[in-house]
This record gives sequence, structure tokens and C-alpha cells, in this order.
Amino acid sequence: MTVNPQAVRVSTELPGRTSAYLVAQVRARADGIVLSRDFVEGGEVRAGQRLYKIDPAPYVAKVDAAKAALAKAEASLITASALAKRDKVLVAASAISEQDYENAVSAERVAAADVAARKAEVETAQINLGYTNVIAPVTGRTGVSQVTPGAYVQANQATLMDTIQEIDRVYVDVAQASLDGLKLRRAIQEGRLKTYGPNAAKVTLILEDGREYPQKGTLQFSDVTVDQSTGSVRLRAVFPNPDRVLLPGMFVQARVETGIDEHAFLVPQVGVTHDQKGHVNALVVGPDNKVVIRSLVTAGTYGADWLVDSGLQPGDRVIVQGTGKVRPGMMVKAVPATNAAAVIRSSTELAVRRSPSPGTPASQSAASGV
Repeated sequence: MTVNPQAVRVSTELPGRTSAYLVAQVRARADGIVLSRDFVEGGEVRAGQRLYKIDPAPYVAKVDAAKAALAKAEASLITASALAKRDKVLVAASAISEQDYENAVSAERVAAADVAARKAEVETAQINLGYTNVIAPVTGRTGVSQVTPGAYVQANQATLMDTIQEIDRVYVDVAQASLDGLKLRRAIQEGRLKTYGPNAAKVTLILEDGREYPQKGTLQFSDVTVDQSTGSVRLRAVFPNPDRVLLPGMFVQARVETGIDEHAFLVPQVGVTHDQKGHVNALVVGPDNKVVIRSLVTAGTYGADWLVDSGLQPGDRVIVQGTGKVRPGMMVKAVPATNAAAVIRSSTELAVRRSPSPGTPASQSAASGV
């Protein structure tokens, strides 16, 4: 087949796991006996919905006590204010000393500060009373309740009562080798790879059963730290999950579109070999119809083909059939390949037929397919 550069969407497939978009732990913020659980385990709850009711009686009493203390402080302020006003008149008439008047003004200010403190105590008591209604902090799906009616919960131990997870959207966290990330950034900088512009890179998800998830995701960010134990960088994508197909903790494969290589060479995998040293090679028919071996640098697979970074030139004729019948240096005749399924889409299909060398009978079998 004759290879020529073409635009190819470059992607990488990485293993990962799903996680909830939001996770909120519901913890007790008041001490007391749980009187009721007001939701169905595993069901949907809305932000602000009451989940549990804790016995409010002790907190109601504290609110009443705080209000009584406030009323007493307000009464004291009224008295102090009246005395300060009276002493102001008296000091003007020189009926009392300046010191007595200043003491009256100071007492008024102390009484006013006491009123402010008592108001804060009332507000604190009301807040604590509100904590007896345990509400959902976010909208999502509940898990298994960790407490039942009749259980005693404590605020200072922050008793875990349940966990709510938002799964209308889910995260997929994958790990990419730092070397692969470095190659990707270098290809973009050198102009060999074009990104999709300002839009976020699209991500395709392959589920555990091998099926492709119908919703496309977007790449949110790449971590700035390399994990020293694995040499990888974490990538995070977010996917819509309207039908709740994706559940937190699922193992998936994420295919991340990293850009467009406008000068990519695609070679069928049958036309590429690996030697004992791990080198990637291909047999190419030269201009003089001699077989030469080319060392290739590949960037992974693309369907049934290898994506070749270097080692090929436009117009090179790569042998894709009969590779086991020819050797470098042989004279061959290129003919169309007979197995169209073995070659790339829209490429020129060739086959190689070995020409008789001196002393070789003309009836010797020919290599089929390029």
C-alpha cells in the first residue's frame, strides 16, 4: 500500500474509575436522641430537605433561657439609660459631680453591651435548636443510614449519619504516564499536533461490559504533580449521567481526544513487525523495486492500524501482505493487494510479487500482497 499523510484524531485510552460529582457527609451537629428518619435509604433528596429529627426539648429550653436573660438585660438597660439622662441634667446644674455622671454613662454602656451579648446567646441557642433538624446539604442520592430512630448522636464526635452523592454528573479520574504527557505537550508546541481550540477535549467512556457510553465527557484538568510512586499524572473528566448508568467506583476506560495530527501515517498492523530488541519495522518497496527495511516510531494504534510518528515518507510503498516471503534487498514487483480488509481506508492498495533472481526458476511461488 502507498502511504500518505492524513489528518487523524489522536486519542489515548486510559484506565480509570468513576466518582460522584459531589459527596456530602451528613453529620450530627446537635446532641440527642434521633426521633425520626424522614427519607428513604438510597432515594433522592433535595438540598434543604429534612433527613433526621433529633429531640429538640433541651435546645428549646436553652432558647427560652436565653430569651429570659435578654429580657432581663433589656430591663437593666432601660434603667441605666434613665439614670444617665437624669444625671446629665443634674451635672449641668452642678447638683452632682462629673465623676457621678461619667459613672452613670459607663453603666449605660455596660448595660447596652450586655443586651448585645444576650441577643447573641439567643441567636446561638436558636441555631443549635435548628441543628436538631438534620437537613440535606446538597441534592443527590442517599446511601445506607448509619443511625436509626432511638440512637444517640453527639455533635462533638460529629456522628456520621449518612452520605449523599450527586451522580447527575460523575467524575472519571485516570492516570497518564508523565512521559506520555510530555510527548503530547511537545507535539503541540512543535505544531505536529493541533488541539481542538478553546473547547475542552472530548472524552469517550468504555464501560466494563465493553460498550461505549453514549454521553461524551469533557476533560476538566490535569494535575500539576507527578505521583512519585507511579510516575503518572492524574487527569479528571466529567460526564453527564442523566440515566444514572454510571455509579461511583466503576472501573472504566477513558478515551481522551488529545488533538488532531494533520500529518499522520497509518499503516495496517499486519504490515508492521517487532524484532527481538523491540524495534518497530516495516518492509518498504524502494524506487528501484528493492525491498528495504524501515525503522519506525509509532504513537500507538488507531483502529486496526499503527499510527506512525516517523520512519515513512509520502508515497512510500509498504508491504502489507506476503511479508514472510521477502527479505531486504530482494527485487520485487508491486501489485494491488488482494485483501482489502488488511489495508487502510482510502489508501492505494499494493501487493508484492518476488521477481525471479538469477538461478531461480520462473515458476517459484510469489509473495502475495503489499
